[in-house]
Amino acid sequence: MESILLNVSPAIVSVISVALFFVGLAVGLVIYKIYSSKKIEKNKSNAIKIIEDAYAEAKTIKKEAIIESKEQSQKLKEEVEQEVKERRNEVVKLEERLNQREEYIEKKELAVDKKSDQLDEEKKSLATLREQLEKTKQEEEVIKEQILEQLEKSAKLSKQEAKDLLIANMTADAQKEAAVIVKKIEDDAKEEGENKARWIIGQALQRCATETTSEMTVSVVSLPNDEMKGRIIGREGRNIRAIEAVTGVELIVDDTPETITISGFDPIRREVARLSLEKLISDGRIHPTRVEEIVEKMQKEVEKICKQAGEDACNETGIFNLNPELLKTLGRLKYRTSYGQNVLKHSVETSIIAGLLASEMGANVKIAKRGGLLHDIGKALDHELEGTHVQIGVELARKCGENEAVVHCIEAHHFNVEFKSIEAVIVQVADAISSSRPGARRDSFENYIKRLQQLEEIANGFKGVEKSFAVQAGREVRIIVKPEQISDSEAMFMAKEIATKIENEMQYPGQIKVNVIRESRFTETAK
Repeated sequence: MESILLNVSPAIVSVISVALFFVGLAVGLVIYKIYSSKKIEKNKSNAIKIIEDAYAEAKTIKKEAIIESKEQSQKLKEEVEQEVKERRNEVVKLEERLNQREEYIEKKELAVDKKSDQLDEEKKSLATLREQLEKTKQEEEVIKEQILEQLEKSAKLSKQEAKDLLIANMTADAQKEAAVIVKKIEDDAKEEGENKARWIIGQALQRCATETTSEMTVSVVSLPNDEMKGRIIGREGRNIRAIEAVTGVELIVDDTPETITISGFDPIRREVARLSLEKLISDGRIHPTRVEEIVEKMQKEVEKICKQAGEDACNETGIFNLNPELLKTLGRLKYRTSYGQNVLKHSVETSIIAGLLASEMGANVKIAKRGGLLHDIGKALDHELEGTHVQIGVELARKCGENEAVVHCIEAHHFNVEFKSIEAVIVQVADAISSSRPGARRDSFENYIKRLQQLEEIANGFKGVEKSFAVQAGREVRIIVKPEQISDSEAMFMAKEIATKIENEMQYPGQIKVNVIRESRFTETAK
């Protein structure tokens, strides 16, 4: 058999393979057709079933929709009927109210007719009464004349003389009453004015939120070590002489460890010297040429700082269009102090308070704020020019074209001239408030505590005083006396004596009010 197969040619094998392939393909197609026909029949039956189920479900949904629509229509019908019923009830009520209104109007008309009849009767009765009144008046005149004749005979005075005497007595009484009324009005006006002034100043102070204490100009430079003192002095003192010559200040090198004190009357020069020393110390190169370079740079730096400080002050107070020279000069006050109070911050505070007071009093707010900001500007130049800071400030403000009303505020804030405007008075008051409030100035704060103690000591030194209280930041002292020892008249004289003693023994700004209080109490117990 194997030999037979081996003898078969490859061509025959290929033909047989192809034939077998086609036979297998035909058999596969037949099998696939049979399977496809069965699957199609199954899908048809499934589709028919789905269609039947969908038709049944659609019929059910349609039936439910019809039922639901019937229910909604029925409900809508009931609502419409209910609304129609309510409208009918409202119409019925309106008809009833209309009928009642008509009946009320008819009754009113009847009442008016009746009233008019009564008025006619009253008019007639009034006419009768007038006639009777005229007769009575005539009779009274006759009786009055008879009484006057009898009075003239008994008093031995004529009618005119009695009238003059009566008028004189009434005039005297009226004058006394008028004097009492005028005094009361004056007292009420004074009290009301003081209360109003306190309220305005209190409002201004509450709305002016500024720092209680102000920073002071630093005039001491710290050194990293004591060896730096020798480098600053230099060989044969050439470095320190160069610094003093260029800056215009005096450097004090003493035994204080790691510290050099700068002494000079001009705060700007002191600041330039301080910054220059700090720069030289940090740089490490200290010689006359370098000193001149650093000082020149620091002078320009301080000028920039002054200009920026002036702009910040203007922005804080809301004042614009200030002359550049005034702006730069105002910024120099950053390095000026008065009794420990920074003058620039004091000027800003005065401007804010003056603006608030002016707005409360109906004055010109812009003039008051501008005058408050510039009132101490002369202090920036009083080390360089002759004259008081007021004179220097007035000249500078006029030179820079400031309004005369603002110039007058500067000129009058220390009572150098008579006040010509309410704004000038406001600036003076704002300046006093900013300067004298507790904590504003170091010297004032120390004296403030002493003043309170001294006030109470003076008051307690009088006989009959039970308690005393210094209030209103030392502006007022209230003294409670023993009523069994001090009478009302004695209390009045005591107030005068205490005020006189305060004037003679104390030094204080402004005024101090003395209040002596005498109170009597009587207590009984019901058993």
